Amino acid sequence: MDKEKPRLARLTAILTQLQSKPLVTAKDIAEIHNISIRTVYRDIRTLEKSGVPILTEEGKGYSLVEGYKLPPVMFTQEEANSLITAERLIRNNKDQSLAEQYESAVTKIKSILKYDQKEKAELLTNRIQVRNNRENEKTSSFLIQLQSTISNYQTIKIDYLSLETKQSQREIEPFALYTTQDNWILIAFCKSRNDFRAFRLDCIQKIEILKNHFDPHKMTLQQYLEKCSEKYHSTPDIPMA
Repeated sequence: MDKEKPRLARLTAILTQLQSKPLVTAKDIAEIHNISIRTVYRDIRTLEKSGVPILTEEGKGYSLVEGYKLPPVMFTQEEANSLITAERLIRNNKDQSLAEQYESAVTKIKSILKYDQKEKAELLTNRIQVRNNRENEKTSSFLIQLQSTISNYQTIKIDYLSLETKQSQREIEPFALYTTQDNWILIAFCKSRNDFRAFRLDCIQKIEILKNHFDPHKMTLQQYLEKCSEKYHSTPDIPMA
């Protein structure tokens, strides 16, 4: 086991971890902080005694009581640098909505950096260049909207123009997203095909979010990809919409 963090730093990090997800398991905490499960239990009790309202779901994990807010998080210089680097990478991706929303989020994050960190972040911004997609071409603007439909289980209708210029309209249940070869791909259950299909975002011409919701599909993205690999001997980088 690697050397443990000082306990105060670890307790602060565990608080941040609890705030980042609706449910965190003892195993997750132990793995991230290189501590034993017994130490996790001890740290959780310490946080509870200090007044942090932690809910324990037996056999599942821990969560913070809804509405409990922690003070603003302070970033290390290395963490700030990683955010600036990610900003440059995302700015050159081909989906306009992702570039805009991430830039907005990073601007808010920069506002809580210390003064000297802001200076260094500005310097680093001007010293990093991403050389793919140099023309800053944007081929879609649906990524953020589709992420919302996935997490809210919303059925959508799309106008789709395939790579073979075949026009179609589909009612689909968004399932997952992945990116390959500079293209974003939506995996969705297509009602007209009664099966899962992959759709390139740069081929989607229009999206309409319908009022009806669908039941979550009992399959993970990894299981879907493994199934495709068995069937086609490769991951579905070319959509079969």
